[in-house]
Amino acid sequence: MASNTSTETSPKRVRLRELIPEIKLGKWERTGPKNGITDVGGVLVHTESIHDKEKGVNTGVTTILPRKEWMEKACYAGMFRYNGSGELTGSHWIDDTGLLSSPIVITNSFAVGACHTGIYQYGAQHYRDKNGDVDWFLMPVVGETYDGMLNDLSQFVVTPEHVIRGIEKASSDPVPEGNTGGGTAMTCHGFKAGTGTSSRVVTGLDKDGQETDYTVAALVQANYGRLYSLTIAGAPVGRILWEEKARDEAAKKARDEYEKAKSIKDGSIIVVIATDAPLNAVQLQRLARRATRGISRVGGYGNTNSGDVFIAFSTGTVAPGQYSPEGLEFLPDKAEILQHLAVDERKMDSLLESAGEATEEAILNALCMAETMTGFRGRTVEAMPLDRVKHIVQKHIDLEKELTSKEKQ
Repeated sequence: MASNTSTETSPKRVRLRELIPEIKLGKWERTGPKNGITDVGGVLVHTESIHDKEKGVNTGVTTILPRKEWMEKACYAGMFRYNGSGELTGSHWIDDTGLLSSPIVITNSFAVGACHTGIYQYGAQHYRDKNGDVDWFLMPVVGETYDGMLNDLSQFVVTPEHVIRGIEKASSDPVPEGNTGGGTAMTCHGFKAGTGTSSRVVTGLDKDGQETDYTVAALVQANYGRLYSLTIAGAPVGRILWEEKARDEAAKKARDEYEKAKSIKDGSIIVVIATDAPLNAVQLQRLARRATRGISRVGGYGNTNSGDVFIAFSTGTVAPGQYSPEGLEFLPDKAEILQHLAVDERKMDSLLESAGEATEEAILNALCMAETMTGFRGRTVEAMPLDRVKHIVQKHIDLEKELTSKEKQ
């Protein structure tokens, strides 16, 4: 595949906190050192982008490993469907058992099959028994969002090899954001977006009652929403930019074309939430649901044609996978006891709130880091204008300060 990119040159892109240092997105301000999903110990990520200007191709694959030994050591997991016009394979098994024993791969809508096959091919290559049999259970988890505005989906360029390579190369490095991985050609709230991530660190108690830190992090593939509703830290950024575009004929034409496309297929968002807090499957369903808060605060509604699907998992406990390197057999009709720690159900607020806040910031990081892209059929989606956004949000922050100061007098 040719490597020439369709990403246009644009001013230096920075993450939200670098753009607006004073910004506050909620109650929990402390992030992990990378402010991303790989702050959760053991979580590994790889992104790969695919570009071919002549063929109108801009797409990619994001591979997330809940832990390196994902085949032998399952994680407890839970999911939530905010709006169902999208796919997440393996969801029935997660709903049934609360177990995740697969990479989580996110890509474009037409590449789900190739990525599903890629996970199986990796399993067949690495987990055959001594006789060459693949006598184990594996339910691949693959999610998608639609990138057909900037990518010619009919080219089917994503292959199983992209997933195999992603599993092999996944690392704990900071995750590249914006036009990367599965988010390469995605758009959000009228601007180029794609992959974004963020984390929160909260203080809790361990099993012995001693203070300890827990990390909650989100990775998003953001591809939903209309410009008018875009909100950043309470500032009506989208409405202001919408009204400015309405006064500029060229900008208004581009905006109207984008809005027309969105009215037919609004797009989608996949949210992956990871934590090292020991949570059971039902608690993780609750964590996944809190992604809706982050999306709503940015201005998402879960529109009819949007696929908004969220999955949360915990690395804080280990459950047996469906594969054992020793080839040990298990008898499913013989009940056995597993002992696991879990956070007190009454004391989860910091984790639940952090999931929403991390999701919110992950979406905004995707918007801040993405660059203008010209893609399929010459369509162009502009990057969010960082200087203008900074001015609008900073003005909102200054106004809040002024009002607070007056109230104290």
